[in-house]
Amino acid sequence: MQLSLLKSKLHMATVTQTELTYHGSVSIPADLVEEAGLFPHEKVLVANCQTGQRGETYVLIGEPGTRQIQLNGAMARLAQPGDRVIIMAFALMTPNEAKSHKPQVIVLDEENRIIERI
Repeated sequence: MQLSLLKSKLHMATVTQTELTYHGSVSIPADLVEEAGLFPHEKVLVANCQTGQRGETYVLIGEPGTRQIQLNGAMARLAQPGDRVIIMAFALMTPNEAKSHKPQVIVLDEENRIIERI
């Protein structure tokens, strides 16, 4: 049996930009991608904390240090700049692997600075 568990999470990221005419994805600065243990093109679930809307897309690597979170393509309809979102990736694992699994959770402030690592 395989279980789907939380692998990585950017909690309370602030959307800084949206680009409807760009191919769908979420652009995340390289430093935040690394901190959260995400990978380029990895599938993620994005949840808007203001509206409750959710959508799946994939990670694009943004410029490190910019703190810019940009929703692209159809995902641009999910939020507007200033909205807080949770970006989550999940992994399949066996029950034995799940027993020792610890997700990488990064909590961000309103300017996408890391304020806590869980």
